[in-house]
Amino acid sequence: MDPAFRAEDEAISRVEAIAWQAYEEGRKAPITQKAGPGFADPDYDMSVEWLATKAGIEQAQAAWGQAATPSRVLLVCGSARNDGTCPGEISKTFRMVKWAEEVLEQSGITVDILDLSLLTSSYRLQIHPCKGCASTAMPLCHWPCSCYPNHSLGQTGDWMADIYQRWTAAHGVILITPVYWYQSPSPLKLMIDRLVCADGGNPDPTTTHDKKPAKAKALELAGWDYPKHLAGRTYGLVVHGDVAGIEGVRRGLSDWLDWMGFIDAGVQARLDRFVGYYEPYATSHETLDADTAMQAEVRNVAGAVANAVKALRAGTLSQPDKALSRPRPK
Repeated sequence: MDPAFRAEDEAISRVEAIAWQAYEEGRKAPITQKAGPGFADPDYDMSVEWLATKAGIEQAQAAWGQAATPSRVLLVCGSARNDGTCPGEISKTFRMVKWAEEVLEQSGITVDILDLSLLTSSYRLQIHPCKGCASTAMPLCHWPCSCYPNHSLGQTGDWMADIYQRWTAAHGVILITPVYWYQSPSPLKLMIDRLVCADGGNPDPTTTHDKKPAKAKALELAGWDYPKHLAGRTYGLVVHGDVAGIEGVRRGLSDWLDWMGFIDAGVQARLDRFVGYYEPYATSHETLDADTAMQAEVRNVAGAVANAVKALRAGTLSQPDKALSRPRPK
């Protein structure tokens, strides 16, 4: 669209022809290498990008399990707004993230802030939507997700390749989010959907020869164990709103994390609160400034997770149901 490109129309046309051919031929992963040892079919041609993401996850998991690795908490900012987007004002959610960060750092914990609002303000940063492979058969959903990048469709630059590693490296996770129309904000929901592969996903795409439904169905029907790749971490939640929906969103997020095999850090680690109930948006920051009790509650969420991480790593965190197997593993 930009007239500045018109001087290169001839070159653009040549590139367009190559892209069209890639689209017609479905060249999803144009650069591959043999899967190699450790895979069911070591001679299968695998995407080098997927292999790199898998290697990063394995490295993060190995470090996570070592006693010498510093304790780490992933702080997720679920808001879609920041001071670089249209409103031009910092979000209340991000302010809460910074309060939690202070408490965690004072507890000697390394903090990794995952600010999902960057999806709305950063050039070509994106989380592509889940394609629902698990609904065909669970082994068709690969860990990590192999649906992206898809170069023939231009579906590249997927942030999840980095996010999978950050979740894996964390000993604890805190989600801090507003409520948008009774639901989680779209950046948070995009990430949640793409984390489905962490709960039951297939770590070996060569068993399904990429996306062969018949092979995936046969694997599931033969007895799939639905591995929980991120189980054993602890979590906390802060959900805030201004009119309605906070309890439903908090319940949905906690149920999701419980099912993933995460361990809640206690009653005070799961918070839902209104900021200025039915009051104007324009004064909501002042209202939050005045609500010192909520500020303390947010800090308590972080404190509870910090304590839980320490107890978890010391082997003293109480898990009464740890030895019980799920009769319905799906």
